[in-house]
Amino acid sequence: MISNIDFDTLPGTPFQHDVWRALCTVPHGTTVTYQQLAKMAGHPSAVRAVANAVGKNPIPPIIPCHRVIRSNGRIGGYSGPGGIAQKRALLHTEGIDI
Repeated sequence: MISNIDFDTLPGTPFQHDVWRALCTVPHGTTVTYQQLAKMAGHPSAVRAVANAVGKNPIPPIIPCHRVIRSNGRIGGYSGPGGIAQKRALLHTEGIDI
């Protein structure tokens, strides 16, 4: 778990901060779906909005948005530098190959 981020200094809405805080609890070497993340963030019925908040992550991969995948097991998108290729590489370094 990543706990040294001061979310109050990051741009974004309180909703986005909820999502980013939840992302920081996803353990290294594991993935969650957008639906699981929505529940973790306290917004279980806002899956699409959660996905949008993931895409607005201002500090990937520090806030580990690369650990979020689609419910069908596919990799999904990655808005950080390097796009999906970088997401695959980050997941691979954590022992996850999708």
